[in-house]
Amino acid sequence: MEQQTQQQEEQTSEQPSLYRGPRGTAVKVLNRVERSDAYLDRLLEAEMRSTEMNELDKGLMNEIVTGVIRWQAKLDWVLTGFFHGNFTKAETNIKNALRVALYQILFLDKVPHSAAVNESVEFIKRLRGQKVADLVNAILRNILRNIDNIRYPDPKEDRIQHLAVVESHPYWLTKRWVERFGYDEARSLLAANNRRPDLTLRVNRLKIDFNYFLSQLEQHQVQFSRSPYLDFFVRVRHMAGIGSSEMFRQGFFVVQDESAGLAVQLLDPKPGERVIDMCAAPGGKTTFIGELMKNVGEIVAVDKYETRLNLVRNACQRLGIANAHFMAGDAGEVKLAPADKVLVDAPCSGLGVLAKKPDAKWKREPEDMLKLVNIQRSLLENAAVHTKPGGVLVYSTCTTEPEENFEIVRQFLASHPEFTLEQASQFVIPELVHPDGYIETFPHKHGMDGSFAVRLRKQ
Repeated sequence: MEQQTQQQEEQTSEQPSLYRGPRGTAVKVLNRVERSDAYLDRLLEAEMRSTEMNELDKGLMNEIVTGVIRWQAKLDWVLTGFFHGNFTKAETNIKNALRVALYQILFLDKVPHSAAVNESVEFIKRLRGQKVADLVNAILRNILRNIDNIRYPDPKEDRIQHLAVVESHPYWLTKRWVERFGYDEARSLLAANNRRPDLTLRVNRLKIDFNYFLSQLEQHQVQFSRSPYLDFFVRVRHMAGIGSSEMFRQGFFVVQDESAGLAVQLLDPKPGERVIDMCAAPGGKTTFIGELMKNVGEIVAVDKYETRLNLVRNACQRLGIANAHFMAGDAGEVKLAPADKVLVDAPCSGLGVLAKKPDAKWKREPEDMLKLVNIQRSLLENAAVHTKPGGVLVYSTCTTEPEENFEIVRQFLASHPEFTLEQASQFVIPELVHPDGYIETFPHKHGMDGSFAVRLRKQ
């Protein structure tokens, strides 16, 4: 049966017309996420460029795909209770068609339940015939009849399991955060990861006056608020087609989370300095460094792969950063002339950015951190060699986990007496600074990505 199912799936996956409209496209993208290592944001980007759907349909497709992945544990818990047989072993198309329908039923007020059910039933009918479509219909109708009586794991029996299902996070991660933060704070963090994040824009003052930019947003009726933490950052609710807007093309702004801006603020690059950005792609931090240096001095942007380095090149070109050089190479091994300032924005588990990248929570395993720590350590060691005496080294991540953050720095300082930690509150708002002097941000506390950044001075 499983072999037959696999053959059917392979045949249907080659018939794009079957996956039409926002819901059919959503199933297609979810199938790809499940069957491959493809990143959700890349798959969505490709669909958003397609000309087969209008902007409204693209918006619905994006909402459904992201929502299903965000709430997958909760959706699967409900579907397992109503499915005849083992839901986890069901054919991928059927699983995702059911998830798409249930997400709309539980989370989207503006979509009538009947529309959510009918679309998924019709989709399965095109794919697998009337008999399977009738089964899908029966499951969804049964859920609708019992929607007010759905039961989730009993917190009295296993409160971690309850939280992991209701807030839709892996069990291991839920357990880890409950042990670290306590139950209520862990719940707040999980809930924050499930909220649709605002967009944050950094205004590029090399090309546009900040107040004029704000007046342009008002003119385009874009709702915004100024960042409470960084001077030239703006939080916007939604800006449809932001990447194709004229203001974007002109390089007046870049989409960048405040947490990423904080690391650069901590580096405090000055005009005339030599700066190395060790892990530069996709270029958000490199371009902010260039902006703060007013294009005077030199930036060396290093990244392992030429293709990723092209993203940095393109960002610099669009934003008018003229003082950057690019080097493809492993930042743990490259050899360059030492610099006044070195930034290591290290590859990490990404557990601080789950609101923006919900697929990451299902791809991560606890043992991943051990592998990452070795990479992070070698990057920090090589960065230390590239920091001039009297120079500054900033180490940053987009994770909330101590092993990847202060634990690494503590070990580094123990074996490098020539480095001392400088108080971050001299450079950023003290509210974001841990008593030990480094920046630490959390989605549920600060409304931005979870992150870490520390500033070290070489004597």
